[in-house]
Amino acid sequence: MGVRDMTDPKDKKEKSEKIGVYICYCGGNISDHVDVEKVRDVAEHLPGVAVARTSSFMCSDPGQELIIEDLKNGVVDRVVVASCAPSLHETTFRGAITRAGGNPYIYDHANIREHVSWILHGDKATYKAEKLVAAAVGKAGLLTPLDPLRMDARKHATVIGGGVAGLKAAKVIADRGIEVVLLEKTPFLGGNAALLDTVAPFGEKSADLIAQLTQEVFAHEAITVMTCTEVVGFEGYVGNFDLQVKTVPADTDKYVQAAGYVVPEGITPDAEKEQAIKTGAVIMATGFRSYQPRQGEYGFGELSEVITLPEFIKQMSETKGSGSMLELGGRKIRSIAMIHCVGSRQIPGIHEEDENGYLNEYCSRTCCTATLHAANKVKERYPETAIYDFYRDIRTYGRGQEEIYDQAAQNRVVFLRFAAADSPVVTAATGSDYPVQVTVKDGLTFDEEVEVPVDLVVLATGMEAGAVSDLVSMMKLPVGTDKFLQEVHPKLAPVEMAVAGVFLAGTAQAPMTIGEACNGAAAAAVKTASLLSKGYVELDPYVAAVDHDICEGTGACVDACLADGALEMIDVETSSGTVKKASVVSAFCLGCGACVAVCPNGAIDLKGWSLKQYEAMVDMIVADELIEG
Repeated sequence: MGVRDMTDPKDKKEKSEKIGVYICYCGGNISDHVDVEKVRDVAEHLPGVAVARTSSFMCSDPGQELIIEDLKNGVVDRVVVASCAPSLHETTFRGAITRAGGNPYIYDHANIREHVSWILHGDKATYKAEKLVAAAVGKAGLLTPLDPLRMDARKHATVIGGGVAGLKAAKVIADRGIEVVLLEKTPFLGGNAALLDTVAPFGEKSADLIAQLTQEVFAHEAITVMTCTEVVGFEGYVGNFDLQVKTVPADTDKYVQAAGYVVPEGITPDAEKEQAIKTGAVIMATGFRSYQPRQGEYGFGELSEVITLPEFIKQMSETKGSGSMLELGGRKIRSIAMIHCVGSRQIPGIHEEDENGYLNEYCSRTCCTATLHAANKVKERYPETAIYDFYRDIRTYGRGQEEIYDQAAQNRVVFLRFAAADSPVVTAATGSDYPVQVTVKDGLTFDEEVEVPVDLVVLATGMEAGAVSDLVSMMKLPVGTDKFLQEVHPKLAPVEMAVAGVFLAGTAQAPMTIGEACNGAAAAAVKTASLLSKGYVELDPYVAAVDHDICEGTGACVDACLADGALEMIDVETSSGTVKKASVVSAFCLGCGACVAVCPNGAIDLKGWSLKQYEAMVDMIVADELIEG
């Protein structure tokens, strides 16, 4: 069980009269629409404010020093920062307060960028900024020092997914002295990378990269690999998760044939079983799915000569013939049409939605390079096979990848550019010895209609989020509009999830190259090791607390609680005997306040967000005389 906290939540201290207010110009993001100096002047006259200062960038070192010096010199004992969203720099300012020797929870934040300058202008913006700062001052006056919740943490991690990201994450964590279980639902390791032949931009053999990773993983005594295994149960909290997993023997031959990768000996189970895994953190390395074109899309499913890029790569890798012209399936391939952005960058009103009314509006990022890499391989091995590249835009980003585009031009790949509204039309050819014809308005020749006869059409399909809806529901994981798993913040917390103790690795998060997936996996692994290495974790103390002197044991709070196990009824000894009263299991508490709203006599409150603090905020908002300066 988690730490129970039955501390009296009622505020026993006098209201602070030494509040410091620090207002940010945000380099013009705020000051272009808010009169920052007027806000400072108003704040300086608010009750309890000892000093009000401004800075071009409060998050910068000089900005933080303003706070640190005032705390060290005893000028202030509470801090209000008015700047951009607290989700961006709350940890920054808490860190500054800690370095000054203060308690990081004596701080409140007024968002005057997203909530003010980005939506209002002129006097209205300044007025609202004044109000938000006043409300924060009202709350700050009643803030009391809090201690983070400390709970034991298991030095054990679980990685879900045995692709390159999962393998990399497991290895990095284990190298830091933490035991790891690697779960893979198929009988093989390597994931989608196992379907590749060589890897852009430098041409390494994918099988060699996977073999090296798997050998390192199997050789590591701190790593346990479980294939044909899926998570079927999940509960607990950061540092103390309980997973229920199910292992079911699979048709190995089917998977080997599909993956093109040899199953490592001795890891395929031969019996069905369920077992529990007690772990401290979880890394989601569940990978992606290649977009499957719908029936008839560019002739797919209707013309046998239309295949996807992954299928083409697999066929190419199995081709052992030599000569100046490519042969596939016993027939010569004189020309190939490669079409970009199939299943990516889809536009409402232009592209057809799937059965759920959804479009992949994002760029899959890796397709351009993969397509041109495949084109270069064909031209270098079979120079007499012509290649026509139909593209909307070429996006060969990253080190060494623009050279792939340059090489394709030197290899005489013919480029034709099309607009999203005028995608190429693929039809069976008539009156020609070529089986397929591709028709397009070529933007490079001022929209001249071009008809290209080809033997093969290759669709550069994008990446889609993996099928993890069961895990999303079970673990309550956030998902972005693109259906990939969602990080807390792309810059400040790029591999962390809203569920504490759960991290992201690789293409479970977004379309990535193998290199990017491995980098993300290493970042997630380091975060995991840092979290668990101390043997305990610390959580924000913004949780509910019960005053047992007032609690009458109605149980209304337990019924209203949104988090399983966060509230329970326990036996409490009183002068009149043993009675049932509510108790908070802090590790599970969301700090949502649902319990506070239903308690009939106010026996429960939230640390750091008490009802008295809310009342003080409202009082400051409605008190116009306080902001006359």
